[in-house]
Amino acid sequence: MTISARIRRPRQIRALDLVRAFGGARYAVAVAVDAVGTGLLRPFLVLYGVAVLRLPAPIAGAALTAGVVAGLACTPAVGRWLDRGARSTAVAASMLVRVIGSVLLLAAPAGDVGLFTAAALFLGVGNQAFPAAHSALVATVAHGRERDAALAAGRSVRNAGLGVGALVATAGLAGGTTALRALAGGTALTYLGAAVLAWSVRIRAHPAVQPAGAGEDEPAPRLRALLAANVVYAFCLNVPEIALPLVLVTRLHASAMWAAGVFIANTVLVVTLQVPVTVRMAVLSRRTALAIAGLVLAASYVGFLGAATLGGGWAAPAVAAVSVVCTLGEIIYAGAATPLVTALAPPRFVGRALARFQLSTGLGLAVSPAAITTLAAHGSLALWGTLAVATLLAAALIRRHGSPEKPQVTRWAGNRRAGSHRGAEGVRPAVRR
Repeated sequence: MTISARIRRPRQIRALDLVRAFGGARYAVAVAVDAVGTGLLRPFLVLYGVAVLRLPAPIAGAALTAGVVAGLACTPAVGRWLDRGARSTAVAASMLVRVIGSVLLLAAPAGDVGLFTAAALFLGVGNQAFPAAHSALVATVAHGRERDAALAAGRSVRNAGLGVGALVATAGLAGGTTALRALAGGTALTYLGAAVLAWSVRIRAHPAVQPAGAGEDEPAPRLRALLAANVVYAFCLNVPEIALPLVLVTRLHASAMWAAGVFIANTVLVVTLQVPVTVRMAVLSRRTALAIAGLVLAASYVGFLGAATLGGGWAAPAVAAVSVVCTLGEIIYAGAATPLVTALAPPRFVGRALARFQLSTGLGLAVSPAAITTLAAHGSLALWGTLAVATLLAAALIRRHGSPEKPQVTRWAGNRRAGSHRGAEGVRPAVRR
């Protein structure tokens, strides 16, 4: 059957197939529980340091930055561990590390910078290790476009859990420092429960035997290009949290409710549209989808520039409307980027490739707040114009270093047990023990 024929008759996705491709029901629950725990405390870590431990805000911020840097520094080791076959164990370890961080927060007395910094380090390491470990597990259980949809479902579950956790935490903040300590305890318990569930699925990959005389696999040039472009693409993830509130409140003098509404809308759209959009984009190659994401994001940045020039009270509603386009670009990007990494990586390099992808994403997220605030200080043209040009260049880089993959429609293996077939990364079948 030709590609065009398959495109005209895509098979319908079944929820049971998606759960199996995701690693099974227990693993799906583990990811959801982990996300709720992250949403409970992660947005309020600075507040915890300032309000509970009585630390100066700059010191609390510096400790959290150190945690992110430590997490990024550990990603290469996580990648090597994954390439030796670790899957559910690595996911569970990323959760247990955060249990330690949460417990250290509870144990820290007022004014103790050392314990707060140690907690931030453990939390940072766990937060940065989880995405690569999770992606490797899904890539081992599922393959092809089934894997793409499963990864998209994971992102939807994560965003929904983060939103629920954040809502619960926000409602409990009226309790002051006691409530914040309770949130830290609740976070530790949810991480522990998630770790037990993740470990219980017992998934491990057996890497393919390397031929005699073969050298160590290295990333292809197109994979290196993808990692470089991803640093710029990752800026879009901080646009709803940093750029738009900054523009709406400080430049357009709009109510903070507009910024909150944009953030809520972004979360809802990601939760509801991530899987459908990813499946629809399966008629294109992953590389083409990722390039299209860059074009959509760049168009939204130009739209923000135009919206910011409107007067008569139309600017804030226009920015909110354009944010939907930006979110769509983010959804297409998230649905194509990680699957493209697993498709391009050499068989023995998948773990390290995913770790480097997480490193490039973390670098973009770490740099973007400073870059966005600096550019915004020079006006809307400097902010949105620079982001648009940089994203277009990143999309062009993706197109230039293309892959030979062909578009295909998702083909679901609903009657096969998860882990019973060859994974996308070219390893021998996953083992459940």
